Amino acid sequence: MRRAEVIRRTKETDIRLAVNLDGGPVEVSTGIGFFDHMLQSFAFHAGFGLKAEVKGDTHVDAHHTVEDTGIALGQALREALGEKIGIARFSCEHVPMDEALARAAVDISGRPFLRFDAEFPQAMIGAFDSCLTEEFMRALCFNGMFTLHLSVLYGNNAHHMTEALFKACALALKRAFSVEGDGVPSTKGVL
Repeated sequence: MRRAEVIRRTKETDIRLAVNLDGGPVEVSTGIGFFDHMLQSFAFHAGFGLKAEVKGDTHVDAHHTVEDTGIALGQALREALGEKIGIARFSCEHVPMDEALARAAVDISGRPFLRFDAEFPQAMIGAFDSCLTEEFMRALCFNGMFTLHLSVLYGNNAHHMTEALFKACALALKRAFSVEGDGVPSTKGVL
């Protein structure tokens, strides 16, 4: 059963999130249209079932909502993976989106790290600050306990660049989380 549920309540956000690594329905509501679109696309391309009901202080801005959703999703992914028996562990994926090309490389190592290499030419995508893509990905990998390298190789539309990053990350996680064997993929014997 590769699934988990996380409830996160702070003075800034109220989040109920459930993930199933082996598929299922995708229902996302964060109050931020573009972010909903990114999470739906992320879950679809990762092959995850995802239910995320998020209420945040969006009257301030979207930062707390986006970052806390990344925290909750990372925690859920880590819990759903369990002991990581048989997973592929590594993956690297490229995704084109019109003029933009993004790359995601991941190691489900138990060691959180983010390398983020993208400069967005537009500051806003609807009500979503472009810089929040990095905040979300940092929260995701640090709470999921994995190494993630993300880069936009080129592009000039922040929407396309961001969507390509989310999709590349999703595909990389799908491959890295896939079960290929029956042991822990590490010479140390643990991840």
